[in-house]
Amino acid sequence: MSDKENTLDDEFLEDALLDGEDQEQKLENENAEEEKSVEETLSDELAKEKDKFLRLFAEFENYKRRTSKERMELFKTAGQEVIVSLLPVLDDFDRAMKELAKSDDKDAFTGIELINVKLRETLKNKGLEMVEAKAGDVFDAEIHEAITQIPAPDKKMKGKIIDVIEKGFKLGDRIIRHPKVVVGN
Repeated sequence: MSDKENTLDDEFLEDALLDGEDQEQKLENENAEEEKSVEETLSDELAKEKDKFLRLFAEFENYKRRTSKERMELFKTAGQEVIVSLLPVLDDFDRAMKELAKSDDKDAFTGIELINVKLRETLKNKGLEMVEAKAGDVFDAEIHEAITQIPAPDKKMKGKIIDVIEKGFKLGDRIIRHPKVVVGN
């Protein structure tokens, strides 16, 4: 063979080798990209799982706080049903006290008064408080329940309480019975 042919063959072999090396380099790059994409995919999945975990953890913490608050509220108002059922008894005591005050039997009045005071103190110790409402107070729809409206005796009594029909009570911070009032208009 001639030198020219040897040179051409060498060049061809070099080109073929370079093409083979390029192909190997391309394969390595593709494998690296696959590895990167696998790593990136795994990294993305890990980030998603972390986010899911954090959200679930936060939701669980909120659940714990909410149930704890509900439990505390339940303890505060545990006897609410019993206390609400005793409110008509307190009303009856008030009516009995008014009638006994008119009678001549002071011993009966004193006995009923002692029982009344004892019952009220017991309920007060359980968290029952009377909602203050008296004639002349400004009517507040959030606190008072208006039974009826009547013409005000004078201009000063417009929008104010004329009479309290039934006392109101609250247990803790919650009103369990609104005072029933007559409002002047």
